[in-house]
Amino acid sequence: MKLTLAASLAAFAIAGAAFAQPPAGGPPPSPEIQAARQAMAQACSVDMRTLCDGKTGREALMCLRDNAEKVSAPCKDAMMKMMAARQAAAPN
Repeated sequence: MKLTLAASLAAFAIAGAAFAQPPAGGPPPSPEIQAARQAMAQACSVDMRTLCDGKTGREALMCLRDNAEKVSAPCKDAMMKMMAARQAAAPN
């Protein structure tokens, strides 16, 4: 059980990096994006295991997005905060 949770958290860390990473050579993600990524990994770990088992990286995030109506309220909230942090960090 602990191994599965650790694997889910690792998958979110990798998946969050796929969404938040700037092009090669760009600046690192902002502290806000890093915090949102960590919060999402924690809030969505159970949803990740039940809805998207075996998926990693971008595929895992796409799975969560595709199952947004089924994820828990804390996960939905964390997903919205992650999107808001990404939009705030995006150049206008």
